[in-house]
Amino acid sequence: MSHALYLEDLQPGQRFESRGRTLTESDLTMFAMLSGDWNPVHVDAAFMKESRYGQRILHGLLGPAVMTGMMHTLGIFDGSAIAMLDVKELRFLKPLLIGQTVHLELEILSVRETSDGQRGVVDRLFRLVDSEGVTVQEMRSAVLVAKRG
Repeated sequence: MSHALYLEDLQPGQRFESRGRTLTESDLTMFAMLSGDWNPVHVDAAFMKESRYGQRILHGLLGPAVMTGMMHTLGIFDGSAIAMLDVKELRFLKPLLIGQTVHLELEILSVRETSDGQRGVVDRLFRLVDSEGVTVQEMRSAVLVAKRG
C-alpha cells in the first residue's frame, strides 16, 4: 500500500518526522570517496584531535543527502514526485559528527498548481535535528508533484 501524497493532499503547515539515524565512520568514508573531498577536517583524526570539535567532522554536503534519504523513508512522495526543482537557503548550523544521531523534520511551506493543471510545486523546509533537539542543518527545496490520477 502506497503512502504517497499528491498535490491535493498537501497543504502549508503540514509536518512530517522521520526515524533517527546514527552517522557513521562509513558515511564519512563513502562520502569522501564519492566526492573526492579528502580535506583533513574530515579524514585526519590526529589533526582534528586538537580542534575545537576534538574529532573529525562529516562533510557538510552529506547532510542534504541524508535529509533527502530520510524523506524517502517517509514514503510521502513515492510515485507522486516528478522532480526536485531546487535547493536553496542551505544552512550549516552545527557540525555533523561521527556517532551523532539525527532525524528529519519536514514542513510543507507552500503548495501551488502549475498552469497546466496536471501538477504543482511544493516548497518544503528540511531540518536535520540531533538527539538533543538541536537543528544542525536546514534547507528549503521545491519539488514538482503530480496531482492524483
